[in-house]
Order: sequence, then structure tokens, then C-alpha cells
Amino acid sequence: MRVLFVTHSFPRHDGDGAGEFILRLAVALVATGCDVRVLAPSAPGLERETTISGVRVSRFRYAPRSWETLAYEGTMAEQVADTMRGKLALVGLIDGTRRAVARITATWRPDVIHAHWWFPCGIGAALARGNAPVVVTMHGSDVRLAAHSVVAPALFRLVARRSARLMAVSSWLAKTAEGFAPGLQVGVAPMPVDTALFTPGAWPRTPTLLAVGRLNEQKGVSDCIQLLAQLPDAVTADIVGDGPDRDRLHTMARTLGVGGRIRWHGRLPQSAVAPLYRGALATVMPSRDEGLGLVAVESLLSETPVVAYRSGGIVDLIVDGETGLLTREGSVDELAAAVMQLLDNPASAKRMGAAGRARMLSAFSPATAAATYHAVYEAAVR
Repeated sequence: MRVLFVTHSFPRHDGDGAGEFILRLAVALVATGCDVRVLAPSAPGLERETTISGVRVSRFRYAPRSWETLAYEGTMAEQVADTMRGKLALVGLIDGTRRAVARITATWRPDVIHAHWWFPCGIGAALARGNAPVVVTMHGSDVRLAAHSVVAPALFRLVARRSARLMAVSSWLAKTAEGFAPGLQVGVAPMPVDTALFTPGAWPRTPTLLAVGRLNEQKGVSDCIQLLAQLPDAVTADIVGDGPDRDRLHTMARTLGVGGRIRWHGRLPQSAVAPLYRGALATVMPSRDEGLGLVAVESLLSETPVVAYRSGGIVDLIVDGETGLLTREGSVDELAAAVMQLLDNPASAKRMGAAGRARMLSAFSPATAAATYHAVYEAAVR
């Protein structure tokens, strides 16, 4: 089966973290006998045609070279909101996707088109589908856009009408998306995680917390800093990620007197994050409306329990009291109490981590994801 992936986020080279879970799915599908090709936007310094981990990748132009900065860095929303150049580039990205999909489907003739995120590239894929059915997977940011925009729900319904199958990476995302169109049915199929990379660490652990994610409001890193200020001085934190709130968060940490207890790592490749999971007592995830939360999967594979807000797709992953602890969204006090529970009872933390690993191994292996999506493709082409 020929499968064309269409996505605005995909590794630019071996080891790049942008959309690495999509590459992992592509590689797993190739292992089942699928012929997978990836179509992604151009960016400065990228070749038009390349191969990554055995998967052919084609990059398409969508704007003047210096404007092609929307993809890969996680800054699309800020660029579009803050600049006219970003808005014009977004229009070019959607139309560029449409034109690129039309070109490839006319020559390569895929059996199915798999668009990742209904916005922006899912729109272009749906408009240019040709004879190939379109499968769209929603990852989180695209659904949040539809929930907080006047125009986006209508665009989403257009994509839904022109798609053979709609999928989401969590049940919360699926239910939210179904609310945008009466009678719509959205399946659930998460992306795979590198189960070979994220392996258990030794216990007992030092009193170290870990937070991994973009430094923006939605990820709630400011709550991690406030949390640390409520915990004993012996507790430290590793924070991995970068983003628009970096300077503000550094200032907050100094103001609250915990700057010396935080190690700021910036963006790291997964190979460098894995040892941090293995050494942490717990991973803290105070994010709001998380699409799924692959960070939680990676943490549990490392037998590190997760403390998180009861919000979004995270509830698909964390069984409260069994694989981690869930608290009321926005309550740093409850978050601190949950962490103290693990600090006071490391044996309980170890049990939660072990239980979490068993659950994640069965649900998030690349082979499981490939089998699930292969069945989705077969249903779409029937």
C-alpha cells in the first residue's frame, strides 16, 4: 500500500525532534510492507528531496525563502498572530500544500493520503485529494484552534466532509472534535513512542522533578516553578524545552528564590532527555488541554510516575493512584501535595512507575501504532 504523509512537522534530519513521532510511525509502516512518502514544507537549508531513516521526504516551497519559517520550530501560532508576513505565509502554506499534494498524487498515485493535523496541511490535502482517500489525524493544537476560533470550525467541517476517516490521538480530542460537527465520528489512535529508548532507571531516586515541553502558557511551566517554591529546599527540577516564555520564567524563578534549584536545559534530543526521565522521582505536567501528552508516555516507560492536572488527553494515560497522580487543573497547592505524597513514599512512586510502564508498552509501541493505522487505511480505501 502506498501512503502519502502530509505534515507541517517532521524531522529535518536524523536526530531532529520536530514531529519525530510521525517519522516513527512511517518507519513502522514501512516495516509492515507499506511504501511511505512524506510531504512537508520547505525551510531554509533543507533539500527538496531527501531520505530520513529509509523514508523518502519531499519538501515543497510555499513562500519567499526568507518567509518559510512557519514549520518545525513550534512558532507558527506566534508568527501568524503577530506579523502580516506570518499571515501571508500561512495562506501560502495551505495553498502550497494543495498544489504539492496534487502534483504527487498525479505521478506517484498513493492509495491513501494521511494528513497530520487538520490545520494547516490537512486543509490542503483535503482540497487536493484526487482519487485517493484522505485520513486526518488530529494531534491537539489543531483541535484547540477550532475550539477558540470563529472561522476554524467551518474549515474543520470542510476537511471532515472531504476525508474518509478522522482520527485523534486521545479520546478527549476525539470527543472535542465531534462537537464541531453533528453526527461526526472520530476514531482514536495515538502516535508511537520509542519503547527501546525509554527504559527504567534504578531506584531509589533523588528528589528531582522533571518538566519537558515548550515554554509557553499552555504547558504550564510557570506552575512548576511555583510548585518548587512550596517544596523542601532539597527538591530540585530539570526543565527541558524552549519557547516564548523563557525569559519570563527565568525571572519568575529568581523572584521566587528557586532559580538555583532549577537546571534549564533548553531543547534537547530525545537521546539526551531519556536519562533525565530515568533519574527523576516524578515528571510534572501542569499543562492545560494537552492533546495526549507523549511526555507522560515517555516518563512511564522510564518507570517514572507522572503528576499532572486532570485536563485534556492526559486522562487517557494516567490512572490516578496507579500510574501517577491527577489534581485539579490550576491548583498548584494540590500539585504540591501530590508531589509531597511521592516524596514521602518513594515505594509508592516506584510501584506507580512500574505499573505505568506495563500499560505504555502495550499501547504505544511502533508495531501497535502501525497495525492500527494500517487497518484504518484499509477501511478508508474500501
